[in-house]
Amino acid sequence: MNLNSLILPASIPVLIGVLIYFIGFKWVFLTTVPLLVVWKRRRIFIILRTLPRDIRFVYRIGRIVTRTKRHEKSNMNVVSIFRQQLALDPDRPIYLFGESVWTRQDVEEYSNRVANIFNGDGFKKSDVVGLMMSNRPEFICTWLGLAKLGIVTALINTNLRGMSLKHCIKSAECKAIIFSDDMKDFILEALEDIDMYQSGGEITVDKVKDFDSLLERASTDCPEPNDPIMYTDKLLYIFTSGTTGLPKAAILPHSRYILAAMATMSLMNVQQSDIIYNPLPLYHTAGGGLGAGPALLEGIKTVLRVKFSASSYITDCIKYKCTIGQYIGEMCRYMLAVAPKPTDTEHNLKFMIGNGLRPAIWGAFVRRFEIPCVTEVYGATEGNVNIANLDNKIGAVGCLPQFLPRSLFPMAIIRINPETDEPVRGPDGLCIRCDPDEPGMFVGLIKNNDPSRQFHGYVNKAETKKKVIQDVFKKGDSAFVSGDVMVMDELGYIYFKDRSGDTFRWKGENVSTSEVEAVVATVAGLRDCTVYGVKVADLDGKAGMAALVDPKEELDFETFALALDKSLPFYARPVFLRILNSIELTGTFKMKKVTLQTQGFDPNEIKDKLYIRQGPTYVPLTPEVYSSILDGKVKI
Repeated sequence: MNLNSLILPASIPVLIGVLIYFIGFKWVFLTTVPLLVVWKRRRIFIILRTLPRDIRFVYRIGRIVTRTKRHEKSNMNVVSIFRQQLALDPDRPIYLFGESVWTRQDVEEYSNRVANIFNGDGFKKSDVVGLMMSNRPEFICTWLGLAKLGIVTALINTNLRGMSLKHCIKSAECKAIIFSDDMKDFILEALEDIDMYQSGGEITVDKVKDFDSLLERASTDCPEPNDPIMYTDKLLYIFTSGTTGLPKAAILPHSRYILAAMATMSLMNVQQSDIIYNPLPLYHTAGGGLGAGPALLEGIKTVLRVKFSASSYITDCIKYKCTIGQYIGEMCRYMLAVAPKPTDTEHNLKFMIGNGLRPAIWGAFVRRFEIPCVTEVYGATEGNVNIANLDNKIGAVGCLPQFLPRSLFPMAIIRINPETDEPVRGPDGLCIRCDPDEPGMFVGLIKNNDPSRQFHGYVNKAETKKKVIQDVFKKGDSAFVSGDVMVMDELGYIYFKDRSGDTFRWKGENVSTSEVEAVVATVAGLRDCTVYGVKVADLDGKAGMAALVDPKEELDFETFALALDKSLPFYARPVFLRILNSIELTGTFKMKKVTLQTQGFDPNEIKDKLYIRQGPTYVPLTPEVYSSILDGKVKI
C-alpha cells in the first residue's frame, strides 16, 4: 500500500498535534518530517508523470462542455444543428453503405418524407414510435424525420423476441412501430393493437402499412412542428438490460445525443477529413450515437455496415479509406481469430475507439493490425460516468487527472459491501472513496446545470430511483450508480473489474439473469431454475448457464432449445445446462447461485449431469468435450 493511502492531508495536523502531546516535539519532528517528504515527493512524481495526459484530457473535456453549452444557450437540437450544417454544404457525403452514398440532402429529403407521413397520420410531439430495423442509412433518417415533429423514437434491439420484444414496446408506450421486412415475423408474432409500418418486402397482413409506398408519395418539404423542439426534449429511447429485470428504456434527450457526438469529435480530435468505420448496431448508443452522430452534426463521413464481419473489417477500412474504426471487445477477438492476410496492415486507420478490449489480446491485436492508437472508452447510455483512455494504456478504460484534488472529481470509486453492493458509509453517513488498487463501485455526481453530469434516467421512474444514491460526499448531493465494480491505480488509470448484481456480458451484450430465468422456467414446464454466467477460458464475458430442477430427467432438450430460440436473443440463450434434484433456497426463498457459479461447468468436478448447446439441441458435456472447449476446438 502506498503512503498516499495511509496519510490523508486533512488529518495530518490533528495527527501531529496528538503525537506532540504524548511524545514531544523533537521526536515528532524526527519521525514525521521524513514521511511527509517521501509522501510529497511521491505525489509530485505522480503529478509530473501524468501531467501531459491529464492536461490533454481536461482540455478535451473542456471542449466538449464548451460546445454543448453553446448549443444549450442557443436552444439548438439535433434537427436544427443538422439543418444548419445542411445549409453550409447540402451535397457533402456523410453516410456510405455498400455502394450507395448518402449526402446531407439525401438524408434531409428522406427524413422529411418520414416526418410528413406521421404528420399526416396525426402523430404529435412526445408521441413514441418504435423502430426495429437492421443497420442502414434509412434507420438514422427515420428517427431524424420523427424528431422533426418532436416524436420520440424507441430503438428496438433487432435480436429481441417474444416476451422481451412485447415488453419493450409496451414499456415505452409506443403508438406505432416501423420495421424492416426481415423483422416482420417477430413483430407480427409479438404485437397486436399497434400501428405497423413495414419497410421492404411483401405486405401480407392487412393491418400493416406499406412504408415504402407512403414514402414515395410523401413530400420532401420539411414540415413545421406544431410545438417547438427544445434542447432538453426527449429524442430517443435506448433499451438497456441494466442489472436486473427486463430491458429498460433509457431516456436520451437531444442534449445527450449532442454530447455523445461532441465527445467523439473532441476526445478523439476528429478532423473533417476523417472517415469513421461503424459496423456496430445502430440501436445502441455506441453505434447510433458516438458512431453516427458526428456525420449528422459535423459532416464526418461514416461507413455503415449491416452486420459486423471479422474477415471484412480491415478489407472495408481499406476500401473506404477509413481513418477511425469502431469496435467492441468481442470484435477484436473475432478479428484475431481470422487467418492472417498480407492486407492486414494496408489500412489508413489512425486509431480505433470502443470498449471491452481485453488486456490479454490488446497487445496482439495492435501488433498484428498495426493500429497506432486504441482509445478504450467507458460509459453508460443513461449515466454520467463517461471516461476515455487517450494514451494507449493497455487494459485501462480511462483515467482521472492527478493534479486535481480528489474532492473535485465528479466521478469516484466508492467502497461497497460485496454481499449487498450497497455503499459503505463512514461515521458521518457519507460514502468513502476507495484507495488506489481497492475495488469499488463507480459513481458519478449528478449536476443538472452541467450537460456532462446530468442523469436522465429511464421511462420507468422506479427504475430511475434505483440508480441514484443520496448523501454521497456531502449532505444533499446525489450520484448515479453505474453498477460496475472498478479499480484505480495510483496514476489514476481506471480498470473494469466486474459487474455487480446478476447481469453478465456475452457476445457484446448485457444479459439479465432474471429475464432469462423467467423464460427458461416457462419453456421448461415451470421447473425451478437459476441462470448465471460462467467464465470460459479466455473468451470475453461470461457464457450463460442454467441450472434446472429435473430429477426424473423428463426435459426434451430439442423442444426446449427450440422454445428458447423463439423467446430469447442468441446472446441470452444458455450455452450450458446443469440438471439438479433441487435448488437450495435462502431464508427469503431466493435461489442460491453463488456456489453453482463458482463451480462452473467442469464435468470432472461436478457430479450433476451437464449439457452444452450444439446446433438445435443440448448434448452431454463430457470431460473430453470440456477439454476441447478449453483448447478452443469446440466453438461456443
